[in-house]
Amino acid sequence: MEFRSVERAQGAFQQSVTAAEVDTACRRALGADAVPVSAIELGTGMYNSVYRVTMAGRPQPVILRVAPREADQFGSERHLMRNEFAAVPWLTVIAPLMPRVIAADWSHEVVDRDWMLQTHLDGVPAPEALGRYPRTSWPVMFRRLGEITAAVQGVRGPWFGRVTGPGHSTWSRAVIASLEEIAADLELVGLDASDVRAAAVAAREASAVLDEVTEPRLLTGDLWTVNCLLDAHADVPTITGVVDFDRCEFGDPAADWAVRMASAKSDERAAFWDAYGEADASPKARWRFRLYQARHLGAIRLERHRLGKTDAVKESYGAMAEVLAELG
Repeated sequence: MEFRSVERAQGAFQQSVTAAEVDTACRRALGADAVPVSAIELGTGMYNSVYRVTMAGRPQPVILRVAPREADQFGSERHLMRNEFAAVPWLTVIAPLMPRVIAADWSHEVVDRDWMLQTHLDGVPAPEALGRYPRTSWPVMFRRLGEITAAVQGVRGPWFGRVTGPGHSTWSRAVIASLEEIAADLELVGLDASDVRAAAVAAREASAVLDEVTEPRLLTGDLWTVNCLLDAHADVPTITGVVDFDRCEFGDPAADWAVRMASAKSDERAAFWDAYGEADASPKARWRFRLYQARHLGAIRLERHRLGKTDAVKESYGAMAEVLAELG
């Protein structure tokens, strides 16, 4: 088998698996006669290790995704792949755009990590393809992102919090628990988390404002351009697939990553709102959105640390200070 993995520094968070492990996983999921002839690790993922595997006698490749080692996962990011697997039945509203799960294995018998085999989606990653189009055509893609986000958020959930749980009876409890988990992870790696804990205190003191959100809606968790595939031959940037829903949760639609990104700049992404609908601009809704910004910044700080981006970690403190000042 042709096997190519991404070279990484020793001790890096993401670690490749071996050619033998890829072979065994494919045979376990597809049968003893499934013969991988190539496995190419894709460097596009920032959390899981991802391989495009071509099988003998099969016209379409498959995608093998392997989670980080259990011991390396932060508490706030624990078992994200299992969360995505659990979210699949809730995401049928966009099923034609998503890869199908062929097999999922949490046993650690083949690879000492969670892994999932999925169908391969045609298309080019949006970060690679978008620059081929004139910026005047970009609103087409952002408008479609608004449609997809709105469709997912139209799904009602049974509780607040992650799809796999633990479920919370109120939105404030879910938000506070999330902030406290992120703070604990930051402290575990030696980073100052006092500002994230301050955000949790603010959430607790204003729990009534958070609990005006009474209906749990399904959030995409991490949807934006980096998780989109575009048609390689279309005249305008046309989304053909969306991937990576491991951070799905039930909560306030305004807390979704896509909403945060659509609000970040006034450029072509403004077309998102054409399809998604207008954001709630009431004072309490704006306060909640600022608190969600604090939660995003805490999670981003953790990710930056994981990726070794020391300067970016330092920058996060200034951004968080601004948000906390606005929270009052």
